Amino acid sequence: MPTPTWERLDPARRNAVIAAAEDEFAEHGFSSGSLNAIARNAGVAKGSLFQYFTDKADLYAYMAERASTRVRDAMAEHIASADWAGDYWGAMTDLLVHWQAYFFTHPLERAFTEAVNLESERAARPAIRRAVNDFYIDSLRPLLTLGQDLGVVGRDTDIEAVLALLLMVLPQAALAPHNAYLDPLLGLGDADPTVRRQGIDRIIALLRAMAA
Repeated sequence: MPTPTWERLDPARRNAVIAAAEDEFAEHGFSSGSLNAIARNAGVAKGSLFQYFTDKADLYAYMAERASTRVRDAMAEHIASADWAGDYWGAMTDLLVHWQAYFFTHPLERAFTEAVNLESERAARPAIRRAVNDFYIDSLRPLLTLGQDLGVVGRDTDIEAVLALLLMVLPQAALAPHNAYLDPLLGLGDADPTVRRQGIDRIIALLRAMAA
């Protein structure tokens, strides 16, 4: 995470580094992302980056956490407006549809989601994965406990198992339309939104059966 030097940095320079790093990592991922390019585009010396962050993975984790926060905020707004008490599973379906649609219009967040889940460089994964896991769990666990309070999720449901399934399903749903052959079974990557919706309906049906 950022050093005290980063926190004391002039806001304009800090924003320049953030913009350059987000653009570089979004286009090239962690492995191919260039610190030289980030420094050049931000108008700072490359050595300065190591005064702000421990290493490249630390910088990348910070950018990924920022992206996760933006996704979390967007989903929280949708969750707050949904009619969970009136139609819990319909609201859950709409959440997954909204989740998938979000990444069509937010390429930067999609790029970081791709890197978190598809990045081959092991150095990039641990810190990023922790932040993203926290985002998923903190957002989804309350919805499942709400379902229990509403009587639509069984009290004996293995909430941890349902969360584990969602941790696998949500990135798949987000990325399948943009990565050929990522989903060969449910049509989540189909060009037709109706087919994608049918795939989401099948996922919700499985979750509903697990939570009965």
